[in-house]
Amino acid sequence: MDGTAIVLTNGFGDQSSAKTAHGLVRGTDRYQIKAVIDPLNPGKDAGEMLDGKQRAIPIFDTLTSFLESQPGKVDFAIIGIATKGGVFPREMQPTVEAAIRHGISIVSGLHEYLGDIPEIAQLAREHRVQIIDIRRPKPKSELHFWTGNIRKVTCPRVAVLGTDCNLGKRTTAQLLVQAANGQGLNAQMIYTGQTGWMQGGKYGLIFDATYNDFVSGEVEHAIVRCFEETQPDVIFIEGQSALRNPSGPCGSEFIVSGGAQYVVLQHAPARRYFQGFEEVQAPIPSLKSEVTLIRMYGAQTLAVTLNTTGLDKREALRYKIQFEDELGIPVVLPLQEGVDSIVHQLKTLTGQRNPVVDGGSAV
Repeated sequence: MDGTAIVLTNGFGDQSSAKTAHGLVRGTDRYQIKAVIDPLNPGKDAGEMLDGKQRAIPIFDTLTSFLESQPGKVDFAIIGIATKGGVFPREMQPTVEAAIRHGISIVSGLHEYLGDIPEIAQLAREHRVQIIDIRRPKPKSELHFWTGNIRKVTCPRVAVLGTDCNLGKRTTAQLLVQAANGQGLNAQMIYTGQTGWMQGGKYGLIFDATYNDFVSGEVEHAIVRCFEETQPDVIFIEGQSALRNPSGPCGSEFIVSGGAQYVVLQHAPARRYFQGFEEVQAPIPSLKSEVTLIRMYGAQTLAVTLNTTGLDKREALRYKIQFEDELGIPVVLPLQEGVDSIVHQLKTLTGQRNPVVDGGSAV
């Protein structure tokens, strides 16, 4: 635990841009989240607003109102949004500067580094607080090329891929880890984004902050290190973007370089075009063609998980039945139904019916 933290947003209810805040509210082992600062939704419980579950994380309209209500100092203020292009919204700068003046360090996962904004950097120096831009690339001396050591990893690897960005791949991966652990497996997760790091992930990389030449090696290194140190029964890998998203194709690395034998594929039936590219009408490929492509890469799609944003219950169930009939594989609503059935399917496929409990892998 790094310390106590507040999360800064400018619209906590925004399912696209506030996904970092949503992940931190759902849970983090790195920070103790004390509050969300959001001028649009004050007075609400962040957990209840997110998914109906009370988490005792209040939302305040301003930093001042939070500080007036809380005794003692908070350690960190986390930028809880992920904007298009990773640009820091200047309307949030007064709140960031106010936090610095109160001795609060800033954590940001945006592409635009707050430590490079002169006014913020100078203020941080004056008040002796940290500006932690976690998307700054590691020094090349700390990065790894692909070596082939992935072949030493004997446990199943499951990549949680998607047909677009901002679908909830990380959340589904975490649900799979929780469900697998609940079924007696030693399940681990490889994080690949800034929110996974903020939530306390031990093994992984920040994919889009890694020099391209080192991506495959960093994926391999994270998986191999996780396997050697934890001896897991299964490793779940958080996906990024989509295999055929023209603005940032991603996913093949987890299958080709990370040796993922299985895929759970997340899809949003209400979306027709890739997010942010509706005007140019960049269409999301069909689920059937995506499953075929994954098979061509050498992996098996275990199940499809549906993001039901924009659908009512009847529509969601209709898509579930339609896709199951079309694909011949299970289709799951992870937030509504849970993902136990996917873990049970994985155990059956790999012969893992009686997991070893002495720390070894039985897969």
